[in-house]
Amino acid sequence: MKGPTVADTTDTRTAAQIRADLAAARARVSANLANLVTEVHPTAIKDRTIDDAKTFAHTEFDAAKSQVKDERGWRIDRLLMLSAAVVGTVAVLVGIRAIVGGGRRS
Repeated sequence: MKGPTVADTTDTRTAAQIRADLAAARARVSANLANLVTEVHPTAIKDRTIDDAKTFAHTEFDAAKSQVKDERGWRIDRLLMLSAAVVGTVAVLVGIRAIVGGGRRS
């Protein structure tokens, strides 16, 4: 069984209704195209990227901050671990520099 064909369907709309439908469709296409152009404009992409980066940085900063400071104040145990890690990293870098010979003076 076949469905109705174009010849079988009749359009009961008036010419004015068809014109109005076409005008509405043109307006929708125009608005969609304008939105697309706005969305893919380089400045819009740049602004969205900057906003995303700021949001990411703020979120990560808050997460890192919550590791060393909570509602009761500074977490001394975490600050001591962080200090030890920094001192250890500096010591390793100084040791590598001494081994490689970057510490020589002319």
